[in-house]
Amino acid sequence: MKDLFDFCEFGDLKLNSRVFRTGLFESEREASGNLTPEIYNRYEDIAASGVGLIVTELISLYPKDVFSKNTLTLNYSRFVRESKDLTDLVHVYDVPIFAQVGFVQYNKRTEQNMKVDDLAIDDIRKIQTDYIIAAQKIDYAGFDGIQIAMGNNYFLSRFINPLSNSREDNYGGNTLNRLRIVLELIKVIKQNTKLHINCRINAFDGTDDGMTLDETIKIAKLLEKHGADSLQITQPLLPQFYAYENNEKNPLIDAADKIISEVDIPVILGGGLRNQKQINNILNSTDIDFVSMYKPFVADPSFLVDWKIEGNGESFCQTCYNCLSKRTSTCHLKPCSPEYYK
Repeated sequence: MKDLFDFCEFGDLKLNSRVFRTGLFESEREASGNLTPEIYNRYEDIAASGVGLIVTELISLYPKDVFSKNTLTLNYSRFVRESKDLTDLVHVYDVPIFAQVGFVQYNKRTEQNMKVDDLAIDDIRKIQTDYIIAAQKIDYAGFDGIQIAMGNNYFLSRFINPLSNSREDNYGGNTLNRLRIVLELIKVIKQNTKLHINCRINAFDGTDDGMTLDETIKIAKLLEKHGADSLQITQPLLPQFYAYENNEKNPLIDAADKIISEVDIPVILGGGLRNQKQINNILNSTDIDFVSMYKPFVADPSFLVDWKIEGNGESFCQTCYNCLSKRTSTCHLKPCSPEYYK
């Protein structure tokens, strides 16, 4: 039988468990963008807890993106030096760490929040170049991998979605063309770094003409063929997907299981998991081998310690979504949190 605390392999990486920590917003950084003692302490608590792999909070590709005030940014002058301190700290616990890189808006001088269809080829080349430069910095900083944020509602998710991409050139139309922007940059990252490349993609988007599961499977196969090392399955942050949070019939389970049957690279199930028994049931009733969590680690960075001791743990997280809506890396309900008393 599989257990979430199994020692296992993830591509070329060795993991202490099947649990991935996924980050989102970083509210404890200083205004200048640098890491604080609180951030280092939180990462150490997570690394020491028994987690298998850590994915950082979002690192914004662009400094003036919609989320850049709540994320680390690559253009910060001490990014590589401070990130190296962070990766060295996590590696003390034999835990790999990936840098999650993405952006929501593409702005060009006076043209703000440009649509996919309005991008010139030079704009596409700039995005690819910026990602490649980011990957090189991440490699220098000692990260084990890069997560390309092309799910949820990030810009690349819109680029690969037929609903928002009506281009008539080589970057629009069929699945291969819409994915070309990512496939080309994966090739160059592979040639110039030793990073594991993880792609975070939506399983579906709730529309008939957009990202259906069949379309996602095509994308997953192309990503594998062109060099992606692993996938994380998620969904857009839309209200119609919130209701399943405490339901073991989370639609992502069947979606991830189906995708796993179609590719030979590791696939991570993400979203709505906060119960140890539920996770072990999923691991042993499907072909899913890896799961990721975000909000439980916000509620308590060390919760896996108790889970391993008790054997039947459940996260304190109440799925209130305040950490998401308020863009913080701290829990707003936990009594030991200052936000609890506001």
